[in-house]
Amino acid sequence: MCTSAGAGPLFPVTAVRADAPPRLRVPLEPVDQVTITTLVDNNVDLFAPSVGPATRPSIGDYVPGPGPLFEDNWNYAGLIAEHGFSALVTVTVGDARHDVLFDTGISPDAMVTNMRRLGIDPGGVEAIVLSHGHFDHVTGLDGFVRAVGRAGLPVIIHPEFWSRRRVVFPGRDPVELPTTSRRALEGAGFTIIEERQPSFLLAGRVLITGEVDRTSGFEPGFPPQQALRDGRWEPDPLVLDDQALIVNVRDKGLVVLTGCGHAGIVNITRYARQLTGVDTVHAVMGGFHLGGPLFEPLIPRVVAELAQLSPSVIVPGHCTGWAAQRALADQFPAAFIQSTVGTRFQL
Repeated sequence: MCTSAGAGPLFPVTAVRADAPPRLRVPLEPVDQVTITTLVDNNVDLFAPSVGPATRPSIGDYVPGPGPLFEDNWNYAGLIAEHGFSALVTVTVGDARHDVLFDTGISPDAMVTNMRRLGIDPGGVEAIVLSHGHFDHVTGLDGFVRAVGRAGLPVIIHPEFWSRRRVVFPGRDPVELPTTSRRALEGAGFTIIEERQPSFLLAGRVLITGEVDRTSGFEPGFPPQQALRDGRWEPDPLVLDDQALIVNVRDKGLVVLTGCGHAGIVNITRYARQLTGVDTVHAVMGGFHLGGPLFEPLIPRVVAELAQLSPSVIVPGHCTGWAAQRALADQFPAAFIQSTVGTRFQL
């Protein structure tokens, strides 16, 4: 929620020129602090300890609700975990605070329910960034609309977000994925902003990567995916709409937040450094998409490359997978923090 106008207007979104060279460097103004609150993730742990910049909610922090089976008809309703991702990004510059919603989870109501149980007002959100078009990052917009009404908020996406897609695994029938309706989003009052190039929020202090340069040479995207183009299903492994959010925290460095990381977490982090000219990576957070037999062989290479980037905080969640989380915890014993729903990271 914007509490002061001192940091400048949140909008309009400022896009880098479409004819800009691919190796363009864009200035990212530093912020005093960024707080990232995990609203949806695959894991919830009531007993996970607070550590470093991570503050975990205790049962007493939840907003009480009705409990018809309990004395005095009240109970602490727990947080909801699901296969999806959503985070609230709160940027502080001087006395001003702004809230940006990054992804919204896989079910209509989990994100908004978790916000309410954490005492977060959905009406304080000023902008929504969707990392890509997969439904486990988009569906919570439904509950958000019912919670706040016609919000009139901008939703920042890549043009490939609307692609009709399916996944094809060997020996199985193709499975089509839900496709978000532009008409439904606009009918709900959202302003759709499509950018293939990097774009800024908050007067140049929050950077949305747009399409990520694929430079690592070993991160394959999402090979099982196909897209419907001109009436035919075609291979669509790169997930070109995959984009990340970047903030430069004063005297600390870059905070890189991903949804699934289909572009490759190494590619994304390298691209963040290349775009901004800031070499220090303070935190890398979100989905790294290293779960399952197709991606687990990449884990040693990804871990080694991230070690070269040397983040101070690393929070792999959502689709990262247990094997990759274990490897990252071993490689980064001081930096690794387990991602759990409700955790607030003050960076």
